[in-house]
Amino acid sequence: MPIVKTSAKGQIVIPAAIRKKLKIKPGQKVNLTLVEDTAVITPLPEDPIKSLRGILKGKPSMTKALLEDRKKEVEREEKDIARLLRRSRLASK
Repeated sequence: MPIVKTSAKGQIVIPAAIRKKLKIKPGQKVNLTLVEDTAVITPLPEDPIKSLRGILKGKPSMTKALLEDRKKEVEREEKDIARLLRRSRLASK
């Protein structure tokens, strides 16, 4: 396990072997998180949208579920409107 030294500004150099294993390129952003008393470095994708493409593949379609819910909601609203119209016709007689 390589040991690195911090600079006066608190900067460190990630050893080449670790950069290669994590596929960290020059100028690439990394996420530094603290897990208990350990610092964890995670490289961030260059294009986060492209890296997330397809992660929901095979999962239920949220769009379909929302459209079905909206359709049921419209049907309920139409029933309520029809019921209110019937009441107002009966009251006006």
